[in-house]
Amino acid sequence: MSNPWKEAEERQPIVMRMIENSLLRDRVAHAYLFEGDPGTGKKATALLFAKSLFCLQLSEGCKPCEACINCRRIENGNHPDLHMIEPDGLSIKKEQIQFLQQEFKKTSVESGWKIYIVNQADKMTASAANSLLKFLEEPSARTAAFLLTEQSSAVLPTILSRCQQLTFRPIDPNQLKQRLVEEAINIPMASVVSKLTNHLQKALELAHDEWFAQARLVVLKLYEGLKGGGLSAIVSLSEDFHSHFKEKQQVSLALDLFVLIHRDLLSIMTGEEHGLAFPDRLASLQQDALLLSADKLADRIASILEAKRRLNRNMNQQLLMEQLLLKLQGGHAFV
Repeated sequence: MSNPWKEAEERQPIVMRMIENSLLRDRVAHAYLFEGDPGTGKKATALLFAKSLFCLQLSEGCKPCEACINCRRIENGNHPDLHMIEPDGLSIKKEQIQFLQQEFKKTSVESGWKIYIVNQADKMTASAANSLLKFLEEPSARTAAFLLTEQSSAVLPTILSRCQQLTFRPIDPNQLKQRLVEEAINIPMASVVSKLTNHLQKALELAHDEWFAQARLVVLKLYEGLKGGGLSAIVSLSEDFHSHFKEKQQVSLALDLFVLIHRDLLSIMTGEEHGLAFPDRLASLQQDALLLSADKLADRIASILEAKRRLNRNMNQQLLMEQLLLKLQGGHAFV
C-alpha cells in the first residue's frame, strides 16, 4: 500500500518538515501559499494537510491514516468542510469567492475545522482577489486557506503578506525517471522525458505519445546526418524533419531534444555517464565525444539555443533549421 505522506517527504522534504512542525506544535496558520512548478505536489500536499486536520486515527502525532471515513472523503472530494475553488474557464471569479464566504458562515458540519483550497490562485480576477483579501483579513478560528500558484508574483502583495509561503522545489529528474520506470515506461523513454518536464502526468503523456516516440527518432537521425557532412543532414531534414515537426511548439521541442543530445556528449566528456537523456546511444555518443573538443561542443549548444530564441521571435522555421545545420557543420553563422 502506498504511503502518500512518505512520498511527499521524498518529493518535498523541506515543505513537509515545516508542515509537520506546524501540526505537532498546533500552530496551523490561517492561510498558506504554496508556490511551485506544475507537478511538484502542491495540491496533493494541501489535501494531505487537510487530512491531518480531519483524520480520526492520526499516526506519529500528525500523519493521516488514509483509511478513516474523513481521509477517504477528502480523497474522493466529498468532505462537507473542505471546499476546492478552481478556475471557471480562464479565471476564478468574484462569485466563486462569495459562494465560499457564504459556505463558511455556516457552522462546521463535523470536525470544527473548515478548509478551503484555491487552485491556480494567480487566475483570480481583480474583484475575486479583493473579495478573498477581505476574507483573509478577518480569519475565523479553526479555518485554514491554501492558495496554490505557479507564480506568486501574479498574486496581490496584500494577499501574500497574509499567507505563510512555502516554495515547492522542482522534482529531481532521477526521481521522476524512477517513477516513470515504475509505471512501466522503458528506460530510454523515461530518461529523455524526465529531462523535458518535471511534471509526472505530462511525462507520462509524452512517454505514451506515438508522435513523440517518432520525434525522438527523427532528431537522432538528424544528428547522425550531421556527422556525415555535406548534404546528408540537409537531405534528412527535408525528408523527415519538416513533415514531422510542423508547428512552432513542435520545432521548439525538437531543439530541446537536440540540446539534450549535446549535453549527453558533454556529460560523457566529464565522466558523468549515469544520467544521460539517451542512454541507449551511449556507445555511439562515446565515439562522437572523442572527436569533439569542449569548446566545439559549447559552440554547438550555444547555436541550438540561439536557434530556439530566434524561433520564439517567429523566424521562418525551415530557414531557421537550414541555417542551424550549416552552423553545426562548421559553415556560416546565423544572419
